[in-house]
Amino acid sequence: MDFKNFGKTLSDFSAQVTPFASRTFQYTKEQLGQAEDRTQLPPDYIDLEKRVDALKQAHQKMLTVTSQYQNEAYDYPPNIKESFQDLGRTVTEKVHLLSSATSPAEAQAALVAPPSAKPQPKTFSHALARASLASSQLLHQHHTGAGEDPLATALEKVALAEERVGEARLAQDAQIQSRFLAGWNTTLNTNLQFATRARKNVENSRLSLDAVKAHAKGTTFKLGVPGSHHGQEPELSPEAQEEIEKAEDEFVTQTEEAVGVMKNVLDTPEPLRNLSELIAAQMEYHKKAYEILSELAPVIDGLQTEQEAAYRQSREEAS
Repeated sequence: MDFKNFGKTLSDFSAQVTPFASRTFQYTKEQLGQAEDRTQLPPDYIDLEKRVDALKQAHQKMLTVTSQYQNEAYDYPPNIKESFQDLGRTVTEKVHLLSSATSPAEAQAALVAPPSAKPQPKTFSHALARASLASSQLLHQHHTGAGEDPLATALEKVALAEERVGEARLAQDAQIQSRFLAGWNTTLNTNLQFATRARKNVENSRLSLDAVKAHAKGTTFKLGVPGSHHGQEPELSPEAQEEIEKAEDEFVTQTEEAVGVMKNVLDTPEPLRNLSELIAAQMEYHKKAYEILSELAPVIDGLQTEQEAAYRQSREEAS
């Protein structure tokens, strides 16, 4: 086969096909090491590309972890073992029902009452609240002494407090979803996608420019056969020179547009603002949890002190 004539045939054909096919020819040449010259991108542009790639990876890494805030049971996977009755009424509702129960049967019915609205949340704090209340009722039902069982009383108060902590955690999650996750997903799936498309336009215009240059020099696709000019630059026709200049202008235009898009993505304060919202939501939740537990702690300490005093008195009387 006459490879030179075959290469010329491909060269002539490539001039008549679509820009997409021309870019494909050029890309294939580069992959096969057949491209003599490749237009280089400015160093500043390459630096912007690296920074945009780093920003994208940072968003992906953070979202991989923080997306768990959309999973209600992220802090208590064993929730799948809880029954429908366990997830029935809120602890507050059950305490109210239990307060009006006049028999063990009514108390049990209150514990397993069907939900008045949606099933209970599956957070760890809510699960702890349910377990505390159920344990409290077990002790109450089997208490035979005078007054109330102090441990049962304490467990009921823990149940009410932990439910409030769980509600605070759900409020935190809702804030993070709307003020952090939404923003970072927008940056990843919209702003960074704009930058990706702009960069793709630059690459396409670069491939088109190099394809035009190669065709003008008669080196569109050589299949390993040395060019006919033996290192000498061919004299370009006015038409070929005009085509090259047009492709160069397009390349410059696309590069400038991509630089503007990438700088805008890198300079926007939105990701940092979203991150600030994430920390604020966490801080608010932990502050609320601290306040709830700070109210509970002295109550439990008081019950414990009273029980210890009663225990010592009973021992003294027994001796």
